[in-house]
Amino acid sequence: MSRNTEPCIGQAPIVHQLSLQPGAQSIDAPSDRSVLASAQAAGLELHASCRNGTCRACLRRLESGQVYYRIEWPGLSAEEKAEGCILPCVAYPASDLVLAAQG
Repeated sequence: MSRNTEPCIGQAPIVHQLSLQPGAQSIDAPSDRSVLASAQAAGLELHASCRNGTCRACLRRLESGQVYYRIEWPGLSAEEKAEGCILPCVAYPASDLVLAAQG
């Protein structure tokens, strides 16, 4: 579900597709922009506060796809990671993503 490897430095960002389920349209999600930043740039409302992975206000379940983190431990418990949860404010897309519309 998630991985902690960043794409090669110096490469142009890959543009993945991001959608919120149920029923949302897909939006562009470049690999060099956080999931939250991509969603907000497209006009999608995702609750967020700190934008650095500590407050956990943006916690969402990743239904499908893979993300990577630029920080070592993004504020998720082992159980949350096992359940497929991500923190969109510090998660970057490594593939097309489908997120649960709520928590």
